[in-house]
Amino acid sequence: MKVLMINGSPRVNGNTNVALREMEKVFVAEGIEVEILHVGNQAIRGCIACGSCGKTGKCVFDDMVNEAASKFEECDGLVVGSPVYYASANATLVAFLTRLFYSTHFGKTMKVGACVAAARRGGLTATFDELNKFFAIAGMPVASGQYWNGIHGRTPGEAAQDEEGLQMMRTLAKNMAFLMKSIALGKEAYGIPEREPGVMTNFVR
Repeated sequence: MKVLMINGSPRVNGNTNVALREMEKVFVAEGIEVEILHVGNQAIRGCIACGSCGKTGKCVFDDMVNEAASKFEECDGLVVGSPVYYASANATLVAFLTRLFYSTHFGKTMKVGACVAAARRGGLTATFDELNKFFAIAGMPVASGQYWNGIHGRTPGEAAQDEEGLQMMRTLAKNMAFLMKSIALGKEAYGIPEREPGVMTNFVR
């Protein structure tokens, strides 16, 4: 069983990393393999709606998005972490996730998703909502913790002093591990829910 963690902060050892590493400890203790990808400091451009991925199965821009695609397909759970910028996730991370989710055509149903946000003070819940939408549109169950998943800190590493935030990360990781294991058992007994052919309705006449 494996969790892929995406660090969307430009800072390698910033407060987003503190949150993800706290979760990693729990996953390792639960016997779950962890891989962390640091994408927040990469040159990742946004989607240009060219449609190439619909023909080739990968993004036309051959960068970390295509590198992460196979890791995403193989994992049982995805954790996305971001600092808060103007009550929003890092734009580099959003570009990465938009292209990753859109260009990959494998089934994401029942992969477990979770997101965490790091901020000095505010904007955590807006970022939390923004990131969770990627999971919801892909049919991925969203793991929850004991609060909205955020941690506070201004200078790099300061979040390590946020005892409540650290506890939230541990609770989230424990709940996510339980959900992943429960889904694995459910797959063995019942398989994946059958999906109807997609229907798209446009309201322009």
